Parts: sequence; C-alpha cells; structure tokens
Amino acid sequence: MKDKVMKPQAGSFVNLDEYYHFQKIDTSSPQGQRMYQDFLIFLLNMSVYRLFGVERQLMVHYSIGDGVFCKFINDAVDSELSDEVIARLKSEMFHIISEQIFIEKIPVPVEKAYDILEAFGRPDVIKNLDFHNKKYLQLYKADDYFDYYPRALPFNTDCDIRFDIVKVNDGFVLRFTPEKEFVLPKLLFSQFQEHDHWCKILDVQTVGDINRLINKHSVRDFILTEEALHEKKIAHLADSIFMRKTVKFVLIAGPSSSGKTTFAQRLAVQLSVNGFHCKVIGMDDYFLPRDRTPRPPNGEHDFESIKALDVPLLNDHLNCLLRGESVRLPRFNFFSGEREESNHILKLGDNDILIIEGIHGLNEELTASIPCENKVKIYISALNQLNIDYHNRIPTTDCRKIRRIVRDAQYRGYSAEQTLQRWHSIRAGEDTNIFPFQEQADFMFNSSLTYELGVMRKHVMPLLRSIHYKSSVYNDAHDLIALFEHFMDIKDELVPHNSILREFMSGSVFEY
Repeated sequence: MKDKVMKPQAGSFVNLDEYYHFQKIDTSSPQGQRMYQDFLIFLLNMSVYRLFGVERQLMVHYSIGDGVFCKFINDAVDSELSDEVIARLKSEMFHIISEQIFIEKIPVPVEKAYDILEAFGRPDVIKNLDFHNKKYLQLYKADDYFDYYPRALPFNTDCDIRFDIVKVNDGFVLRFTPEKEFVLPKLLFSQFQEHDHWCKILDVQTVGDINRLINKHSVRDFILTEEALHEKKIAHLADSIFMRKTVKFVLIAGPSSSGKTTFAQRLAVQLSVNGFHCKVIGMDDYFLPRDRTPRPPNGEHDFESIKALDVPLLNDHLNCLLRGESVRLPRFNFFSGEREESNHILKLGDNDILIIEGIHGLNEELTASIPCENKVKIYISALNQLNIDYHNRIPTTDCRKIRRIVRDAQYRGYSAEQTLQRWHSIRAGEDTNIFPFQEQADFMFNSSLTYELGVMRKHVMPLLRSIHYKSSVYNDAHDLIALFEHFMDIKDELVPHNSILREFMSGSVFEY
C-alpha cells in the first residue's frame, strides 16, 4: 500500500497520482518543461476569462519557435487583437501570479462537469465528455476559474516564471523562454497554417471531432480524404521538381519517425509518373571508419554528427555523377566499423534522379560543391494539428514518440521503456543536426495524419502499460496513457497500405 504524502509547497512543480507517491521534478527535465508550459497556458486562459469573460475563447494551436501559437476563436476578437490587448493579457498574467492563488485539482462528477464547462463556454471539452467512460472528470480551479488539463499543474500561481507574448499574423505566440529575440520560422509556420486551414474545412480540430466520426461510422471517408491530400501534395512536389529541369539530386531530411522512408518511396512513384527513373543511396555507407568518428566529452561515438560522414568523398561521387561518370558506391561494415568497397556501380542517365535520405540533407555543408540548381532539399516532419481541446494541444514530439515506440517494438525488438529512455538523446541530436536547418529547405512536407492516434492506440497502450512504476520513464508513459484515454479505436484495415502510417504499424506496400 502506498504511503500518503503531504502536499508540496506553493510554486513547486510535481507529478502526482491522487496525491500519492509524487515525484518532485524541475524545468530541466522534459516533463518539467511540459508542466511549466501547461502552467503558462493555464495562466493565459485564466487571464482571457478575467478580461473578456466566457464569450471570448482562445485556442492554443501548435508549437512554433520557443512558444505556442494561439488565436482567438471569435472573428470579432481577431479584429481587436491590438498591441493593447496583448499588453493587457501580459499584465493580467503577472497580476494572477502576484495574487498567489491556490490551484485545486477537483474530481467533479461528469454530470456536474457538463454544467461547469457549459457555463465557461467550453463545447470542446463537452464533446470529449460524450466519449468519457469515467464517473469523474478532474478539473482545476483557481479562484472562480475552472479549466481542464490532463497533466499536473503546480498548486499555486506563485511561481518564478518568465514569458512573453508576441503578435504573429492574426494570433500571437506565447513564448516560454524569451531570453533571445523572437524569430518566426516562416516556412514551418506556413505549413502549420496550411494544415490548420484544411482541418477547419474538414471540421476536425479536436479529439472529440475524430471520435464523433468514428461513432458515426464515417471515419473511413475522412481517412481517404486525408490520405488523398497527402498524395496530392506529394504529386505537387514531383511536378515542382520536374519543372526544375536541372535537378539531379533530391535530399530528404527530417526528425526521427517522420516517415522519411515511405515518403521517399511515394515521391519516387510520382517522379516516375513524370518520366524520371529514381535511384536511392543511404548516408550510412558514407560513415568514416570508427577510429575517425568524433567523440563528445562523454566518450561515446557521435554518429549523428555531420563530421561522422566522409563529406569530401560524397561530394566527389556526386560531382562524378553530375558529369555522367560511373562511381563505385562504398559499403559500411557496422560490425568491423570500417568502410568497404561494394559491387554497386552507379551512373545517372538523362532521366535519372538520385534520392538521398539522411538527417543532414538540409545542411549545405553536406553537398557544398553541388550547384543549387542541381539539387532540391525537402524537409519532412509530423506536424500534428489535432488538439485534445481548445487549451490542450498534442505536441508534435509526442506523435513522433508514439510512432517510434510502435516501430521499435515491431521491427527492432526494443521495449517502450528502452525507446523512452533514448528519446532525450534522440531529441538532442535533432536540436543540433536537423531543426537549425529546416528553414533552408526548398519544400516542406507534413507527414502527420490527423486520425493516426486513433489507430496507434491499440498498438501502443499495452507497450506503455508494461512499464513499471519505478522506471525512470514511468511518468512519460503515464502522460501518454492519459492522452490515449481521450481516443476511441480506429481499425487497422481502414489505413491504406501505401500510407506513411504503415511504416510504423506494418503492412506497408513498400515492405520487402
């Protein structure tokens, strides 16, 4: 039996399970950062309520830069989004902090929760309650303000925080770490805006909307529409490459579990429709010998650094191919840690295009000697747009993490615990080698599928539930389980066999 513990002091960040067995964390950990962000979003929405009442609602959309993009739902409010409104929001947030208000987590009977949420103008959460199978809903209360958050919040508004609010287009970015000047990643932002536009057209913005489609047995049509949109965008990319008559190399890069392999295969199919013959090479075969691989201070080999690749050899081979010459491709022996010669001879004809998939594809250092007119850089990532509700977004990194857990278990023999334990180092590598170069892409492709978490639920839940409560990643698993409690299941057979999602759950037409 668990020992009951005392409530923590005001302003401390904790992860709790019914006030039992809590673990103190800080903002240096990924979970502490998530809690810190949720707390700022809570303060922001409480400020909106105090300033504008329940008639004006804010939607927290997606992560951008060092914050989240937010937008008032009411068109009338959009027209009034002035510098004065933003200044009032910031001032009210600081005022709430100074009031040192106790934040209560209250289990509310579902019937009463309906009434509270209706009074606060929250049809988004009410829609989710229609598919809620518990007797109680945990609501947070601060003063006379109620809100719903699936993760833990601090017990008091008296927390040492820094934030800023920056106006962007018809909304604003709530910044979590405003130490540096804000720079909007324009290409990435346009991808989010485009997908957000499509979500509105399809009338699917929250989990409740997906569950409604499942309940009405109309989710199949939604899946086919969304997959058709993917295919249309891939075909448009192939047409754009075709129009650039001098392109011989297509470089594809993106963070882990973005679906790069399936995307490359589907792009190759569309390029073949335009009369191209596509060939593929992997960056792994251009690794330097193990004794020349860089080592950071921890002493381990850094295989994700661009300095782990033989960049001069790669550029020499690409230039030979541009001149119409043949090259003998290398083959890296991962057992011996040495590079060997292969029997693979490559030559590019007039209608041949070489697809190069690797994490450094956007970094100009990788192909510095290749003229820009001969190459195209494509950035791919799963940029999730689906929210739990207006105030609770589903972070992009969570969607990729879930894909990775399922794929690692399916194909690589790794447990969910092992994948979660490695996730921090994976993210660190992305922060260094991928994200800084994303705005250098010629094109971006969003591989996210709005319906995918409904499909992945049945695959990932048993894996997450197998993680012991004493594990260092138990809290991460607990948060993901709490996320999936909002979803209904979607049958695997509804997922097309050329879908990017099949790369992670098996059954892909591209499997050999």
